[in-house]
Amino acid sequence: MSSGDHGDIDPLDTSVIRSWRSITTLVVFVLTNIVVLFPFHVPLPLPVVARDAFFGALASLRVIAPRKASARSHGQKLLWNRLPINFVTAPLIADLFLLAILAIGRREVHDGTIGADNISPLDIMAFFLSLAYIAISIDASGLIRYLAFRVLQWGGKVGHRLFFYLYAFFFLLTAFIGNDPVILSGTAFLAYMTRVSSNILHPRAWIYTQFTVANMASAILVSSNPTNLVLAGAFDIKFINYTANIIVPVVITAIVLFPFLLYIVFADESLIPVSIKMHELPEELKNKKPVNPNIPNARANMEEQEEEHMNDETGQLLSLEEIMNPFLDKTGAAFGGVIMGLTLIAVLALNAASSSSGEHPVFWVTVPAAVILIVFDLALGWMNRKETREIARQGRDQLETKKELKERSLPIQESPSPLIQPSESDTITENATPEDTHTRPATSAVEIEKQNTPPTTVEQGRKEPPPSRTTLSSLTAKSWRWLQETFPTSTTVLAHLPLALIPFAFCMFVLVQALVSHGWVSVFAFGWDHWVSKTGTVGAVGGMGFLSVVLCNFAGTNIGTSILLSRVIQAWQSIHARPGAPPLSDRTFWATVYSMALGLNYGAFSAAFSASLAGLLWRDILARKHIRVSRLDFARVNLPIIAISMVVGCVALIAEVYVVRSGEPYDR
Repeated sequence: MSSGDHGDIDPLDTSVIRSWRSITTLVVFVLTNIVVLFPFHVPLPLPVVARDAFFGALASLRVIAPRKASARSHGQKLLWNRLPINFVTAPLIADLFLLAILAIGRREVHDGTIGADNISPLDIMAFFLSLAYIAISIDASGLIRYLAFRVLQWGGKVGHRLFFYLYAFFFLLTAFIGNDPVILSGTAFLAYMTRVSSNILHPRAWIYTQFTVANMASAILVSSNPTNLVLAGAFDIKFINYTANIIVPVVITAIVLFPFLLYIVFADESLIPVSIKMHELPEELKNKKPVNPNIPNARANMEEQEEEHMNDETGQLLSLEEIMNPFLDKTGAAFGGVIMGLTLIAVLALNAASSSSGEHPVFWVTVPAAVILIVFDLALGWMNRKETREIARQGRDQLETKKELKERSLPIQESPSPLIQPSESDTITENATPEDTHTRPATSAVEIEKQNTPPTTVEQGRKEPPPSRTTLSSLTAKSWRWLQETFPTSTTVLAHLPLALIPFAFCMFVLVQALVSHGWVSVFAFGWDHWVSKTGTVGAVGGMGFLSVVLCNFAGTNIGTSILLSRVIQAWQSIHARPGAPPLSDRTFWATVYSMALGLNYGAFSAAFSASLAGLLWRDILARKHIRVSRLDFARVNLPIIAISMVVGCVALIAEVYVVRSGEPYDR
């Protein structure tokens, strides 16, 4: 049976699962989710002759520069390339395979991209990415790190008080702008903070708490997480109604979880000391103008310095300056905050009014708002282009000078970068101003000449490199560098947008539509119906909470889980909408939906990094800050946290639905 025949089949007919295409579809879906959980690389052989011919053709067309050496000179006939099989490529390969065997067709691709049954992937992606630009632009302005710095000041050196302040701060901030920007800046901030404390031996308590709180608070607003968007669309939930129903269980969970983390999970003086001992930042560095980290090379070779000075005083000063002298673009932060506030208010108003004035996609609000902020960021970058280009040039000159010194094996005598500190034998005086010359544009011709003059040891041995051939790739690289130096905020936001979510989400939508067409979703829905008929409302809450958390780890992140479970519950609705079927109670149905919302958001901090895209982002940021978190440690630390969070959240939800919902039949 081909996909083209699915339109004439009863969507609740489970007899179709006996066909080989149906069985293959289920197997492919399961294997795809296993690959998302355990990504790997596939070695692919490539003949050297073909590789050289391909690159030679590109070079002759001036797409790339001619290659200097060939593997053929070493007698090689094959080159092995590694194809990544991960959360981006695995669902795409699965969809292509199902198309090739005619297990899916036009209908599944259409419904998985354009939308069906109140779930519109295109609308969801447009809404989420436009709102993500606004949130990440606020983050790029330095506002989150600056606010975290103020919270650090308010908390002082009392460990438990600071832990509470940061806990509340990350919770409130995530509820407003979503979890991705908070994880982007908050994780790096905590990595630096714990590094400069002499009696916090491991950052475990702080980084796991921040990750937990960021994903917990993302359940409050529909706009904070794409899983919430899928849920609200699938069951036609008004955004304000969603927040009103979910906020009580989430807040109760946050209140109960805090003492559990402080006094049970992380009850260790080496993790959360009673009194935190932090190194002091010298006054000279406190009064220095902060460097905009969005400008390329603005902090010159800070990454190399962090590698070289991980455990010494210089490294601690680098980390301390990151948190105690944060950069803040006040204009960008203020404008971005206003845009975000007005956008959320307009989204809530439009969504609430859609029942009386007709359905209006909420991206009608968020996309224009994002465009306004893009134009603002571009205009601000253009107005400040002279300063940002000069800062980038200074940093680039420093890096080139250091590279030349290394190549000639000469003693490195470089002027300090914005964040390089003198050795212990040196002293900082009021007359020593190399930091200032690197953090602001030169104001005179003499100053510019001094900054452009490299050490004489390099000048004496310098040889002018032969002029490079202009190619399409070199022009592209040069253009991108110009864009980064001219529009640092816009290019930084673009680099941090979760663009990988687009192919992943669309491919997962298509895969789930394949399960719908082949009867598997109906099978799952009948199984769920049997469970609820035996256990009632309490069983529905507990069962759906457990299922959603577990499937986040094994069904293509919480996004894939939200798509699958939403289709299952829609099929469950259809089962009880048939003539003669007993009606669903209003209490049981909404208890199921909102327990799913809890599980989809809380499930991010459960057993696997791949339970959410935020988990993969969190792990990568920590790795760049030299904090390694293994899969086993992630699961071991999170197990008691997710257990208490889900128990408290589900109990609070059960109490809520018995108070505010009736046992009357559910009316769509």
